[in-house]
Amino acid sequence: QTPSLLKRASTDKLREVFQKYASIQKDGEQYMTSEDFVRKFLGLFTEAAFNDESVRLLAGIADTSKDGLISFSEFQAFEGLLCAPDALYRTAFQLFDRQGNGNVSYADFADVVQKTELHSKIPFSLDGTFIKRYFGEVSPANFNQKLNCLLNIFVHLKKKQRLINYAEFTQLLHDFHEEHAMEAFRSKDPAGTGFISPLDFQDIIVKVKRHLLTADVKDNLVAVSSLRSSLNRSLYVIDLHCGQVTEGHRVSFPYFIAFTSLLNNMELIKQIYLHATKGSRTDLVTKNELLYAAQTMSQITPLEIDILFQLTGAVNQPGWWKRKKISPSRQVRIDYSDLSNIAPEHYTKHITHRLAEIKAVDSPSDRSALIQVLEATYRFTLASFAGATGATVVYPIDLVKTRMQNQRTGSMIGEIAYRNSWDCFKKVIRHEGVLGLYRGLLPQLMGVAPEKAIKLTVNDFVRDKFTDKRSNIPVWGEIIAGGCGGAAQVIFTNPLEIVKIRLQVAGEIAGGSKISALSVVRELGFFGLYKGAKACLLRDVNFSAIYFPTYAHIKGALADKDGYNSPVSLLAAGAIAGIPAAALVTPADVIKTRLQVAARQGQTTYTGLWDATKKIMAEEGPRAFWKGTAARVCRSSPQFGVTLFTYELLQRLFYVDFGGNQPKGSLSVKSVGSLGNTVDVAQPRVDHIGGYNAAVPLLAGIESKFGLYLPRFGRGAAAAGTTSGSGT
Repeated sequence: QTPSLLKRASTDKLREVFQKYASIQKDGEQYMTSEDFVRKFLGLFTEAAFNDESVRLLAGIADTSKDGLISFSEFQAFEGLLCAPDALYRTAFQLFDRQGNGNVSYADFADVVQKTELHSKIPFSLDGTFIKRYFGEVSPANFNQKLNCLLNIFVHLKKKQRLINYAEFTQLLHDFHEEHAMEAFRSKDPAGTGFISPLDFQDIIVKVKRHLLTADVKDNLVAVSSLRSSLNRSLYVIDLHCGQVTEGHRVSFPYFIAFTSLLNNMELIKQIYLHATKGSRTDLVTKNELLYAAQTMSQITPLEIDILFQLTGAVNQPGWWKRKKISPSRQVRIDYSDLSNIAPEHYTKHITHRLAEIKAVDSPSDRSALIQVLEATYRFTLASFAGATGATVVYPIDLVKTRMQNQRTGSMIGEIAYRNSWDCFKKVIRHEGVLGLYRGLLPQLMGVAPEKAIKLTVNDFVRDKFTDKRSNIPVWGEIIAGGCGGAAQVIFTNPLEIVKIRLQVAGEIAGGSKISALSVVRELGFFGLYKGAKACLLRDVNFSAIYFPTYAHIKGALADKDGYNSPVSLLAAGAIAGIPAAALVTPADVIKTRLQVAARQGQTTYTGLWDATKKIMAEEGPRAFWKGTAARVCRSSPQFGVTLFTYELLQRLFYVDFGGNQPKGSLSVKSVGSLGNTVDVAQPRVDHIGGYNAAVPLLAGIESKFGLYLPRFGRGAAAAGTTSGSGT
């Protein structure tokens, strides 16, 4: 859930949490200190050598009285603020409102800005034109004006006297970093030539636009800004017109502005891409196609699109065209994953609660054979539970389907017992009771757990082998993976299917002898349990080859604009994909059923797959191959919907990171902030209730959106902080 959808916590629960962390008793009231709130409750700046000034600044967001203590009323008020739709800007405003009077003065703004890491690296002119336009200035050149404003000067004790309210502050904060970038460019170009070196370009971007950079972009800044004549000799066909924006190996001001604008507008670029591909995240688009789609967006210039493709090429070399499966002589195309590699995900994604979370490896490079075995075991276990759940839900439909398919027509008209699936369902309940709908369930559950587990596990395993580093897989790879899963399933399916089917049809004859699963096994023997295996392979391989690719694409189509799949969309995707898969393989299922059912006296017997096909066609016609299609679809569609829904939901609830591929649309995003620790948005603390579920992501968002990085370490530990990194 996003911050705008958070529900307020009750007063009683908030008070219980507050009292747990409050350490100060004053005049009969409890209070939190800055450290209580930031370090203990929020879990930020947990290092021993933390920066106490940064902690006080963050605590001041909730401490509206600015007395250094947070009362319960302030604690509750901040929880309410976090539920507001504009909580990010309001939180930033309270960070700058140092006096707690609902306005930001020049002194407030300057005080916070001077404490940020960016200002310490590239000082911002707090007496420049930009600040004057927002906060005003008393001009000493106009003596009469100076006299008229003398009283205000006395009150504010500073030239810049205008107070900024919340609405104006939001625009100030938006414009501040753009102005800081331009000022940084001017500082690197003191002669005013309009050009800077690639190293200066890198220095500015890394410091001023740090919050908008991924590691891939950061590592290629110099290469991108230097890419000119070498690009023309490369295999990439990208019309960059670099000679117009660079002079030798220098970066021009227009290129610099376009580059920073591109970083700022990457979310808009993503929307333009989705518009060009009609919502697909895997379709490849050329530069011209993206330019055409961007025509209605005046914010995006052709130079920015040029830089986008230039940057994408640099990030993906060498051999980019090979991974994209296109000839190097053809025009380069990009997909959504290329945009994600350039732009870091923002803090406002999806907050998914997890019952457990384990990180098995630190990075994909640490994946060993043992880790892969553990990953397969993990998937097998979850898939077993998912398969059993799905089978139980739809077992009555499966029983009806089996009896309809086993019903003979043609020469033995008198044997027809059921007019249709609904008639069969009613008669089973009438003659055998409700429990009759669950005949053979136990052996089915004993088999369906490993059956579905091995199908899902093998499918995932083979998919991983065909999936590239961008988590893209070709359709043929999906089909092969599904087919492999279906083939592996037959090893477990066939013996259990034949036992299940014989138990299901046993109740058709009134007064018939009771049979058990054990008696069926004894009668058939080991090899008899694999009777009809060829038909089973024909059914299951084709079913899985159709089902899994269809499920993956429908799931992607039902994902929200951020690529996240809600539980409802998972259930719908699984159910919809089951319709064509189940219907198209019904003939193979009919043949398999006829081969596995024990023929009664007078019924036609079959010696094999081809023999059954010929005899059914000759005696009953082609329509016989589609018997029970409706029942099969009604059974398979919800069964696989429930199975895949349960399987993916279990992976979210019991999350284990093995360093491999995770189901698309299921992972929550980690914040890109560095507030003391790398913050996992998906796993808020137990005590973070109501609006406080979004507290840490929002505070990290102040960094990731506005670049307001506060020092993590105290001055004495500055070197240590530099060594350990900022967590971003």
